[in-house]
Amino acid sequence: MTTHTAAPPAKGKTPGPDHPITIEPNPRRVVVTVAGRTIADTQCALTLREASYPPVFYIPREDVDLSLLERTAHTTHCPYKGDAAYFSIPAGGARSANAVWTYETPFEVVLSIKDHLAFYPDRVDAIEERPGS
Repeated sequence: MTTHTAAPPAKGKTPGPDHPITIEPNPRRVVVTVAGRTIADTQCALTLREASYPPVFYIPREDVDLSLLERTAHTTHCPYKGDAAYFSIPAGGARSANAVWTYETPFEVVLSIKDHLAFYPDRVDAIEERPGS
């Protein structure tokens, strides 16, 4: 009998002093809205800080209303995180094209963002941090 196990995550480029990456649990509630609809609402967001970029909230997939998203063919590659897949938010119109991304098989160093989605702030109405419960 042959057993197959999943391959370990790829390593990717290692963050360092010239390009630091940190991922921490966010103690606050994070809510994303578009066109008057709540797209995501979580108390389990992760905050990823990468180099000099603004912090990004990664929201668990189960806290995102996936019925309001439409997967697109758009992809990008980050040498530190891996390949990103994208979703549009039809309710947001043209501005919300490819507004959401996810790393479905992230590199080992950022494995905690697997099964999480992130949103471009300029492609949604609001990404709010609210007091946690």
